[in-house]
Amino acid sequence: MRGSILVCIKNGLSSNLACAFLVSLTNSISIDLATQNQMGNTFLRLALFIICHFSLAASDILTDQSALLALKDNVIQDPQNVLTTNWSISFPVCNWFGVSCGSKHRRVTALNLTGLELVGTLPPDLGNLSFLSLLYITNNRFYGRLPVELSNLQRLEHINFGNNSFSGEIPSWLGSLTELRELGFYYNNFDGLIPFSLGSLPKLEILNLFENQLSGPIPSSIFNISSLQMIYLGRNMLHGSIPSIPHDLLSLESIYFTYNNLTGHIPNDMFDRVPNLKELFLSGNMLSGTIPDNLFKCKELQSLSLSLNELEGSLPVEIGNLNMLQFLSIGGNHFEGTIPEQIGNLKNLEFLALGDNHLVGPIPPSIFNISTLSSVSFESNQLSGSLSLNTRLQLPNLERLYLGNNQLVGPFPMTISNASQLTLLDISLNYFSGSIPDSLGNLRNLERLNLNVNNLTSSRMSFLSSLTNCRELEILDFSDNLLISGKLSGFIGNLSDSLQQFSASSCNIKGTIPSEFGNLSRLIGIKLDDNELTGMIPTTIGGLKELQSLSLGDNKLEGPIPSQLCHLNKLGFLNLTNNKLSGPIPACLGNVVSLRQLLLGSNMFSSSIPSTLTGLGDLLILNLSSNSLIGPLPIDIGKWKVVTSMDFSNNQFSGEIPNGVVDLSDLTYFSLSNNRITGSIPDSFGDLLSLEYLDLSINILSGEIPKSLEKLGFLKYFNVSFNRLQGEIPDGGPFGNYSIESFKGNGALCGAARLRVPSCKTKPQRNSKARTKLIAYVAVPIVSTILVVALIIIIFRSRMKKQTQEGRKKPTDEMFSEEMSLRSLVKETLPSMLNQVGDADLLSTTGRKQLVANKCALSVLQVALECSVEMPNERPDMKKVVTKLEKIKVNLLSDIETV
Repeated sequence: MRGSILVCIKNGLSSNLACAFLVSLTNSISIDLATQNQMGNTFLRLALFIICHFSLAASDILTDQSALLALKDNVIQDPQNVLTTNWSISFPVCNWFGVSCGSKHRRVTALNLTGLELVGTLPPDLGNLSFLSLLYITNNRFYGRLPVELSNLQRLEHINFGNNSFSGEIPSWLGSLTELRELGFYYNNFDGLIPFSLGSLPKLEILNLFENQLSGPIPSSIFNISSLQMIYLGRNMLHGSIPSIPHDLLSLESIYFTYNNLTGHIPNDMFDRVPNLKELFLSGNMLSGTIPDNLFKCKELQSLSLSLNELEGSLPVEIGNLNMLQFLSIGGNHFEGTIPEQIGNLKNLEFLALGDNHLVGPIPPSIFNISTLSSVSFESNQLSGSLSLNTRLQLPNLERLYLGNNQLVGPFPMTISNASQLTLLDISLNYFSGSIPDSLGNLRNLERLNLNVNNLTSSRMSFLSSLTNCRELEILDFSDNLLISGKLSGFIGNLSDSLQQFSASSCNIKGTIPSEFGNLSRLIGIKLDDNELTGMIPTTIGGLKELQSLSLGDNKLEGPIPSQLCHLNKLGFLNLTNNKLSGPIPACLGNVVSLRQLLLGSNMFSSSIPSTLTGLGDLLILNLSSNSLIGPLPIDIGKWKVVTSMDFSNNQFSGEIPNGVVDLSDLTYFSLSNNRITGSIPDSFGDLLSLEYLDLSINILSGEIPKSLEKLGFLKYFNVSFNRLQGEIPDGGPFGNYSIESFKGNGALCGAARLRVPSCKTKPQRNSKARTKLIAYVAVPIVSTILVVALIIIIFRSRMKKQTQEGRKKPTDEMFSEEMSLRSLVKETLPSMLNQVGDADLLSTTGRKQLVANKCALSVLQVALECSVEMPNERPDMKKVVTKLEKIKVNLLSDIETV
């Protein structure tokens, strides 16, 4: 019997059954050996107990090991090779990376794999880690749904799966993990409702479901958890109202419901239940009503954010009683009235944002006495008055000051120069006046300076020289200060190496553009439009490899476009409109494939459009209007597939409209006005369903207006005036909104009476022979008459020429009298043709045919007489002559159909 025991000890025991057998065996031995030494018997029992204990422990740790190895197998990417090299059966499980074991049972109690960039799924085997109390796998890329076997982890206190890619609904079985204190599922892709069962977690302290795709209402059961300290539900799609709090939550310190779709009023009684609340973030919802009075009972409140809602009313003066407040953001609402002076009592305040409301009146000076302030925002209100600041004010911690888009007046606030930590200053869109102080150069940390749209001045723009001390400056904008004037000097090149945006439009700046701009290698945008700049565009700008926007429009710049601009591989916006630039458009611009907007209108560019420009496949807006460009439009115009606006008006383009236009499905604006375009309007224009503006006026287009254009439901402006169009004007779709102005100057158009064009009469059915005879009958006398008049004019001209050659030219008055006699003879003789048919004959077909012929002949001859006057300056314009003849033609065809 003893030998059997030794064999068991030697081979190890791996089951409860084996241990039970040994215990039973030991009891039997104890009975049989009752007469033997009692101490030996006790020792045997102890040895067997130890063997069983460690055998059971070995079995459980193997279970934990198996669960962890299953997790390792489910990881498909381990970029840091942590699991690959460390999780091996060659090492004890409790020594594996991220694994902690209990000192008593030697079971896995904690698994922390935070930040290893692991990719994979969670296996069901993790549910076998029965002693697990902490499970952290944050900041990885695990995905898929949570296995239901995790519900077996009844000892779990902390679970954090934040910043992964888990999906599906948050499982309701989480409500059975009654030991849970922390639940973190933030930054994942969970959707569906928040389980009501989470309210059954009696020990939960932290609930973090921030930034998922959760929907539905906030479960009221959550506020039944008396141990709750922090609740983060922001950046989801939750809707409905904020639930009331049924009883005191003395531990609750933080509520984050930001950026959802919550509606209704903020519950007034909720603040009676949370006396220790420190953080309340409700911004980015659709909450309405006023700020509840009970809010100010939360004396521990440190952060209050109600911005970007639909709140209204005035700002309560009681807000000044929240002495612990450090963060106050209520911008983007509909608050009215003045800013309470009591805000100046908040001596711990660091962040103040009241912008984008309807606040009026002055800014209380006491606010700037708060020495802890680092960021102040009052922009986009209706604040007025001057900014009266104590000249000794230091503002030692102020970093950002937003005052833009108000009605503030008075001189530039000089005290701001004392704010040595200032990184951003925005006073734009106000009525500040006076000189821009040179002391701005004291702001050595300044990164953004926005002074645009004020009444500021500067003597020779000396403030720019002082700003060379601001070596962190990234954005400088003093546009739309018409009183600045002066010239840009070479010290521009000494500004900060970090400068990205330079904006000085509408400042009456004169002189040339300094070539030193080329020193500012990090510039992304230059805006100098609407000034008085002269000279040529500096070639050095072509060296600004980071430049994305160049706007020099509305100046007096001359010369060609420098080819160096073609080296700007990141340029997306180029505006050179309304200058005096000349020469051809550089073909190399077609290599700047980053261009989205190319605006070259109102210059003196000549030659044709370079074929390379169609290589700009991402071009959105193209303006070449009002130049002297010639030739046809690009045959491969369809390559501009995403273009939305094209303006070719007021040039000398010729040829037909390319068929490729039909490929421009996003086109909304298209103008070819005042060119020499021929051919017909493509029927495929009806497929440009996004078109809103179409101007084809003052060209030589012929044919009919396509009825397919009736499909263009967004077409607000349409103009085909002064072409050679004919036929019926469409009356469907948007054409019911157009007036005669859209069609005038086309003598052969017909349509609705409101357009003041001839009506399009119904054409009776005729056989082709009858129609041919009728036309021949009418045409013969017309042609004969025209030939007679032509012969008379030729004979008369010949006589005049002969008399001149023979030196027997008559005096001018006599010649004029003779010509007038001839003209009178023709005028008096031709109308008699209309009377050759008696009244009775008008009822006959023959009489009507003769009348049509005579009427047409008379009209043609009248035009001929107008064109045959001696003095060229008295002859009618040929465009008017063509219009008259087109009208005669339309009337003739109409009369023929009615005979």
